[in-house]
Amino acid sequence: MTASLLSGSPFRILSWNLLRWDGASLEDVLTVIRAENPDVVLMQEAQEPVDVLPEILGGYYDRIPLPGRPHGTACWSRLPFTRPPSFCHLPRGLVVKRTAQIIDFGSFSLANVHLSHGQILNRRQLRSLTTSMHRRAVIMGDFNLVGPVMLPGFHDVGPKEKTHRMLDRLPLRLDRCLVRGVNRLEARALPRFGSDHRPISVTLRLTP
Repeated sequence: MTASLLSGSPFRILSWNLLRWDGASLEDVLTVIRAENPDVVLMQEAQEPVDVLPEILGGYYDRIPLPGRPHGTACWSRLPFTRPPSFCHLPRGLVVKRTAQIIDFGSFSLANVHLSHGQILNRRQLRSLTTSMHRRAVIMGDFNLVGPVMLPGFHDVGPKEKTHRMLDRLPLRLDRCLVRGVNRLEARALPRFGSDHRPISVTLRLTP
């Protein structure tokens, strides 16, 4: 699989904040996967019900709860992991200890993130990730960020549509995709259902 990616084959990554126990169900997640046929699915605020994805779909899977919380980041993938996914501690906020899920695919690395709400803090959290990632890298998930990312070496290639309504009123573009050494072919925000966030889908190709 690594060889096919290096040869320039496109691959699709989908990211969705599931909204813990009040949000998207396992059936909602399966519906999106079957409709979009992604190669990799990143989930934030994921809980135990999605742990059965590899039993239903095959593939590779890992979930990392946040410290002291029942929910966290999860990844299901058709592509094999080069090594078991790990987590990276991020600079912490006042309430929640944040981690990022780091997945190594050999030819590129992928960080699944759910960042803090503070606009200065979440940019610090992004900068802390970059040293542990390959030259070809993708950072994707719920950034909780308003405005430009300003991460040197990375390009924001996610869909430009608003993906969340704060208090069900103010539309915000919180779900992002940053890349380094990777080209974007397509990016879309999917219809909202199940969760207060819209899933985002990005099709990429590794640079030579």
